[in-house]
Order: sequence, then C-alpha cells, then structure tokens
Amino acid sequence: MHRELLEDIGEKELIQRLAEFMPKNQVSDDCAFIKTKNKNLLVNTDALVENVHFNDDTISAAEIGWKAVASNVSDLISSGCNKIIGVNISLVVPPKTDWTWIKNLYIGINQALEHFGGLILGGDCSLGQEKVISMTILGTQGRINLRRNACRPKEIILTTGIHGLSKLGFLIKSKNNFDRNIVLTKSLINHSLEKFCQPKPNTKFLKKLLKACPYKSFKKIGCTDSSDGLYQALLDLSIESKCKAIIDYPKVPKHKNWPIGKDWDEYYFFGGEDYELVFSLPRKWADNLLNLDKTISEIGYFVEGIPSVKFKNITNDKFLKCKPFSHF
Repeated sequence: MHRELLEDIGEKELIQRLAEFMPKNQVSDDCAFIKTKNKNLLVNTDALVENVHFNDDTISAAEIGWKAVASNVSDLISSGCNKIIGVNISLVVPPKTDWTWIKNLYIGINQALEHFGGLILGGDCSLGQEKVISMTILGTQGRINLRRNACRPKEIILTTGIHGLSKLGFLIKSKNNFDRNIVLTKSLINHSLEKFCQPKPNTKFLKKLLKACPYKSFKKIGCTDSSDGLYQALLDLSIESKCKAIIDYPKVPKHKNWPIGKDWDEYYFFGGEDYELVFSLPRKWADNLLNLDKTISEIGYFVEGIPSVKFKNITNDKFLKCKPFSHF
C-alpha cells in the first residue's frame, strides 16, 4: 500500500482533506466565524514552531511574543474584526529552557496586546523537544464580513502597504551574503528589521473601509492577508472566489530603495510575514478608499476565468516559477 507523506501532499492539500471532517466552507478563511445571540465572534489559531518559524539566532523571545500576537491579529483584521477580546496560549518547551526566555516571551506578548488590544485569557504548558507557541485569539465580527470567497469579476484589487520587507529583515538577521552590486540603504534596512521583528497589522483598516463605502447594503468583500506572501494571497482570493486575478506589475508598490532583479521579485511576492491586506472592491469604493488612505495601492483587477494569477506589463517573469511557502 502506497504511503502518502505530508511532504508529498503539501499544506494546502492537507487542509482540504481535513475540511472533510468539518462544516462546509470552514477552511475557506483563516478565521472561524461563530454566530451567537448577542455578538458574532471570530476565532483564529496560529502556531510558531522553533526552527520552522524562528530560532534564537535571528529573533529575540520578546519579538517572538509580539509576532505571535501580530500574526493572529492579522487574520482577525483580514476577516473584518472590529474588537480583539484576548488570547489563549499553549506553550510547549524543552525542560532546559531558561526561565528568562519565557519571561521575555510573555513581555513581548503583553506589549503587543497593549498595542492591538485584548488580554491573556489563559492557556496551557507542556513538555516538548522544541519550543512551540500556539495562540488562539478571539475577536468580534464587524459590520462587513471580509472573506476570501467574496471577490467578483471587474472588481479592483488593492493592497495595504508594501511587501517583501519582512523577508529582507530575516535575510539581514541571518547574515545573508548579498550580491556585491546590491546596496541596502539605512532606510530599507531599518524598515525591513522592523517588519520582521515587530510587524504591525493595520488595525484601522476596517474603519477606513467603512468610511469610504458608498453603499449601504454591502455586507461582504473579498480579503485576505499576506502572511504567506503576496502571490499566495492573490492565488487564495482567486481560487476561493473562482475568478482570475490580473496584476499590473508597474503598479505594485515597492520601497523606494528596493533592488531590481529576479531574486528581489521573489522576495517581494513570495517572502511572506508582511501581514498586509490584499482585497478587492467595486471601482467607486476603491477610488474613495485610495483618496482616503495613500498607503493603499491599486495593483490590478479580477476577471471571469480559471482561478489563477496573471501579470501584465512585466518584462521578466522568471520569479513566478518559485513555489509559495508551505509548512511541509
């Protein structure tokens, strides 16, 4: 009998197979939606695993704590959360772990909660061979549901902020040897290290989205975050919404000092952990939001067609042969 290994089937296929044990559409988004009598809740769980997501050579315990909160907050925001309630933390650590490391981890968690909102609600501790911080976050659903399956043909594709910086921050922390012709400015280095060590998902996004909305009856828009990279975010929206994404390459916003080249396009589109939002809106709504928030950029549009991501006005698309991040 042929054995199927996780490294063979991959993360996305694993999730689809697990979905067979759950209610319909339960894995379409990162957050679970729970309808209650008084308030609708959003629940999300993310885990950071030593030597997969972090190691002591590239990031401190306090920064890991901040990042664990930020990654969960990003998923809530990308589903339309308007208030963060708190987090539950499951901590797995080897017995020889220094108490100071754990103390600093929780200092980072509390600093992030002071910034984003919410409290530590509880959790669990267990023994393990490597450090694992698994966090479940709860928040309340806002007036508009943000979902991956809500994009429509003819809608404008937009993104908050710029991408690739967290990947560059990781490379800098890892003491990566860049090509001698590459010049990294102080501004680019500082922005990248901040993005990698202390990301700040856009908690004001929903308020601005509602302020720019010209329609009263709109209850749902297509949205996800770029935790697994901009390309994967676009592909996820395309697949779940069953339409084709057309990206106008020159419109994609980059840091003013971002180097040019295939490797740098790969870092930009496939790097991940930038926690920016990628979403689509009708033209009038998109124009209102673009006028309201200059950090948001129009990068393309959706059309009818086989779910996929196509680039136009691009001279070298070799970087598209790269594979998106997968845990397996």
